[in-house]
Amino acid sequence: MKPNIIYILADDMGYGDMQCNNADCKIPTPNLDRLAERGIRFTDAHAGSSLCTPSRYNILTGRYCWRSRLKSGIVWQWDAPLIETEQPTVANLLRDQGYRTACLGKWHLGWYWPTLDGSAPNDTLRFGQYDRDEREKRHQFGENIDYSKRIGGGPVDRGFDSYFGVDVPNFPPYTWFEDDHLTEAPTEEKPDELYGNPGKAVPGWKLEKMIPEFTRRAVEYIESNAAADGTPNLPFFLYFPLTSPHSPVVPNEEFLGKSGIGVYGDFVCEVDWVVGQVMDTLERTGTVDNTLLIFTSDNGPENRTADDIGVYERARLHQHYSMGDLRGMKRDAWEGGHRVPFIASWPAVTPAGTQCDQTICLGDLMATCADIVDTPTPQNADEDSVSMLPLLKGETGQPTRDSLIHHSDTGRFAIRKGEWVFIDSPKGGDNEEPEWFQQERGYVPHDHPGELFNLTEDLSERKNQYGERSDVVEELSAELNRIKIGQEPLIGGIGGALTE
Repeated sequence: MKPNIIYILADDMGYGDMQCNNADCKIPTPNLDRLAERGIRFTDAHAGSSLCTPSRYNILTGRYCWRSRLKSGIVWQWDAPLIETEQPTVANLLRDQGYRTACLGKWHLGWYWPTLDGSAPNDTLRFGQYDRDEREKRHQFGENIDYSKRIGGGPVDRGFDSYFGVDVPNFPPYTWFEDDHLTEAPTEEKPDELYGNPGKAVPGWKLEKMIPEFTRRAVEYIESNAAADGTPNLPFFLYFPLTSPHSPVVPNEEFLGKSGIGVYGDFVCEVDWVVGQVMDTLERTGTVDNTLLIFTSDNGPENRTADDIGVYERARLHQHYSMGDLRGMKRDAWEGGHRVPFIASWPAVTPAGTQCDQTICLGDLMATCADIVDTPTPQNADEDSVSMLPLLKGETGQPTRDSLIHHSDTGRFAIRKGEWVFIDSPKGGDNEEPEWFQQERGYVPHDHPGELFNLTEDLSERKNQYGERSDVVEELSAELNRIKIGQEPLIGGIGGALTE
């Protein structure tokens, strides 16, 4: 029997933000710990990018986002869809195999916005750009959007039967999206005190409503797909991308103070509650055994924002390191930018309470789903995705992929192969590290044109071996270039150490 598949994607939650990953985690995460006890916790899981839009593209298409037209940065408000019209998605694949498909939450992959004058937004706005001039242009362009018409190119045009959510919680329009339209047209300018980019909002819009509403609908969706005897009417795929703990950091009242380290920690507690609600619903409906439930994050933790002190100041004040022992944060090519929490539970298949240390990528969902339903991975979706089904079955002694590409906000490339990671840039950081943090971790500057770290010996990426292991640099640089030009798709492979 084909399993249900639920994919919960946290937003900007770090590897060290759940206790089962980090013994020194200050945030209570009982439901995530319970999920890990039920399934497999992956210690070497990576987003396809250290930034939100490109990692979401990778999850749904199985392709690295740098193969698309977005070479750095993100999709901004009013930008056209990033997923190409003919590009198959995981939702397309599963729907073709008899699945019901639904998306609940944050989309952030672009739309075809209708306009009052019939123009296309990107005729005026530069795709993926948001400098000072562009920011004002985008604000003004909101006046030209026809909020009453169909909005194309979103989830229901990319394989999902239904959608409910928001585009981005801090982007206009501030209102609910349902399928291919807005449930209510925004009629007033967003109040200054409401976190987010300027633009139109519905009267009385509350940021705190998002997580409870998404969760309520997720519970209803699971319940509606379970028959009275616990047998699913049809298998379903629920893609559940949360808006938390990304800014706006707006934990609801019952979570305030729960972490003891500020509102970000409290918002992670609310993420943990969401996971618990989904788990409880699966148990209540008798569908837990044949449901693959995955929890992960789209990239590493965020730095200071207008409503949060950020990853480094939280570490300094509260000794809570959202990146754990890793180096870096969201946007960086260092491990903390893209190594993410990842738990998978499928009680009929996954061995309970186990740990997998093999390298995986969030984009492996495409090939894994194809493997689960015993169908070929679609053409144009098989370049970069590798099935992790053997790992889910507990066959964790052998790697499923040979190498993995990392990509930063500004377009820095890195490649992981076995114990080595090569960063094809003078440094892996798109963000500045505080001096106190560098001193605490023992990070020192260097004058090499790239960085090479042995992650088995040096997970925190302190010792750059670029100058000592030119053989490894040459091999990884050559492989990176082969993959970038499409001559070597990342399918299979033996992994492990490089030739000495």
